[in-house]
Amino acid sequence: MDVLLIYLVVGMGAGTIAGLFGVGGGLIIVPALVLVFAAQGIAPEILTHMAVGTSLATIIITSISSIRTHHGKRAVDWPIVVAMAPGILLGSWLGGMTADWLSGAWLQLLIGVFAVGIALKMWRDGLRKAELPTDGSRVPGRVGLSAVGAFIGWASAIFGIGGGSLTVPFLNRCHVIMQRSVATSAACGLPIAVAGALSFAVQGWNSPQLPEWSTGYIYWPAFLGIVLASTWFARLGAILAHRLSPQLLKNCFAGLLFIIGARFIWLNYTAVLAS
Repeated sequence: MDVLLIYLVVGMGAGTIAGLFGVGGGLIIVPALVLVFAAQGIAPEILTHMAVGTSLATIIITSISSIRTHHGKRAVDWPIVVAMAPGILLGSWLGGMTADWLSGAWLQLLIGVFAVGIALKMWRDGLRKAELPTDGSRVPGRVGLSAVGAFIGWASAIFGIGGGSLTVPFLNRCHVIMQRSVATSAACGLPIAVAGALSFAVQGWNSPQLPEWSTGYIYWPAFLGIVLASTWFARLGAILAHRLSPQLLKNCFAGLLFIIGARFIWLNYTAVLAS
């Protein structure tokens, strides 16, 4: 029961931050679970893989809720989703396989570099004033969208995220209006999460170090606690977001990501160099 309470707290924090900053919770859930799993005594060799796999499993639930909301507002560009889906499914499955080949230290180092990169991008974007066109004139064909989807799915599965930090900037560059970019990215998050979570479950199926209540690299007590709390607290975060400056929120979230990423890099780069 005490462990479930810890995961409820993780879900509260992830949900609040996700609603507050308008992002998926994966960038928060994965670092939090790494810390909790380490304190819980889960083997260092698999705890990062379990954090990523469990994060992807929770995103399945949260993305379904998000898709329903965006679809109700007719904001999802379903032709783009359908075109990207085959590549996303393949890429996400391969992302799970790639993560399984990496040591825990390598995986944490890559997550840290990714988090710092996203933070720097958010700060850079905040300094730019130019607005891109919103006519969707640069959206590639089905083959191009599927290829991009494969890369986004692959990277998102490795980092345990729903892909919004990659899909939204891509669609913006294709001149898709921001609201439709966000909604379409949310819809793309479901196949990323499903294929990625299944891949992590399969890759970790025979690991002798798995704790009880695991299916491969998915740890169900953490999944349950996070899902139960994150949905409700995402609403709280959304309410708070409307009372604060959007630019201030973006800068604060970028700062949080930078700190998390820098910590992961600091703790793991020497282990990676020694390996």
